[in-house]
Amino acid sequence: MRLFEAGERGFKEYLSKVEQRVAQDGLRIEREVRSILKDVRQRGDKALVHYAQVFDGVRVPVHQLQVKREEIEQAYRNIPRDFLGTLKKAARRIRRFHRFVSTRWIESFKEEERGIRLGQVIRPLERIGIYVPGGKASYPSTVLMAAIPAKVAGVQEILMTTPPRKEGVNPAVLVAADLAGVDHIYRVGGAQAIAALAYGTASIPKVDKIVGPGNRYVATAKRLVYGAVDVDMVAGPSEIVIVSDEKTPSSFVAADLISQAEHDEMALAILITTSEGFGREVRKELKRQLSSLKRGEIARASLDRRGAILIVKDLEQAMELVNRIAPEHLELAVQNPLPLIKDVKHAGAIFLGAHTPEAIGDYLAGPNHILPTAGTARFSSPLAVEDFIKRTNLMRFTREALRRFGSDVKRFAEGEGLEGHYRAVQMRIRKPKNG
Repeated sequence: MRLFEAGERGFKEYLSKVEQRVAQDGLRIEREVRSILKDVRQRGDKALVHYAQVFDGVRVPVHQLQVKREEIEQAYRNIPRDFLGTLKKAARRIRRFHRFVSTRWIESFKEEERGIRLGQVIRPLERIGIYVPGGKASYPSTVLMAAIPAKVAGVQEILMTTPPRKEGVNPAVLVAADLAGVDHIYRVGGAQAIAALAYGTASIPKVDKIVGPGNRYVATAKRLVYGAVDVDMVAGPSEIVIVSDEKTPSSFVAADLISQAEHDEMALAILITTSEGFGREVRKELKRQLSSLKRGEIARASLDRRGAILIVKDLEQAMELVNRIAPEHLELAVQNPLPLIKDVKHAGAIFLGAHTPEAIGDYLAGPNHILPTAGTARFSSPLAVEDFIKRTNLMRFTREALRRFGSDVKRFAEGEGLEGHYRAVQMRIRKPKNG
């Protein structure tokens, strides 16, 4: 893992590359994804079966695309009892948090002033789709994070797609889906799953919104189908920035960097510290911990390729870098983290103090772990109940109230060259010929 000091050329070059990272991919991937989307739109289930064989190496007949109830019930028997208890505990905590922070859906239609009533109707989406990765690892936690907020919002029907595997869908993923209230599960992965959810096939109905993380092909597909369907975000590789004043043990910091780096080779893990000596301690600790890690090869590749230790003069400069990077996960591993919260402008989630590792947020804390990546925390937010509702405006005017705005409408209509707009108002406010 590289170490850079503020002011040196390597520091500036590295930071520039990090700032320019994007969630979207190159033209080659986009061409491939467009081809897959078109094929699924034209051939439907036949295309899904074809791509399962080509990309996943699994033959999935059309009648087996959807997971049957018997398989879900068997999954409950296949996972350890203590893990089932953990999944239930996580589901309770996630559900409780999202209920607590969600807006209470109150339909308003109140008299704003004499003769005028204004308000909103708030409704949940009818059908949403969840994408759950199944490549290098399976993620039952992602199932809970994606489905539970939708259920809290009142979504009527929740579909889930996950890549087919020769050994079958991970039992923990199936159990998590059942606990979270998923209605239908399909053995479909990659860009073809996004196409099926966006356009619909004979087996998979079209949804209103697609949520959940995925690889570069999934992210590109979500970007391309937006408009035919809504999406939560176009996610990039997982990332973490840790700010440390050397008061947190180097072993803790190294472990947290590794916890992100082990996701995949393109994950981004950065330590920002005020102490060069501490930075070197962390680097030594990384080597020690990686030597016994099962996914050590993946984590090492991520840290060597994209990771860095940035040495800064003080915490003020550290926070400036944080806001330039706008990370998915931010750990304030400092002695007194609370005063720094006000300085954080851009971050998906903030973990405060030495005993709040990012890993607890991934599983059991309660707040959602589906977060903006690749700098998009500058303008977007974690997945939440609000992502699964829509608002419709209401308004009602009496003739007398409309008359009070006649002159204003006329000025707008004349200014914008839309004569018909004023006529629509004028014929209502002038004295009617037929009484």
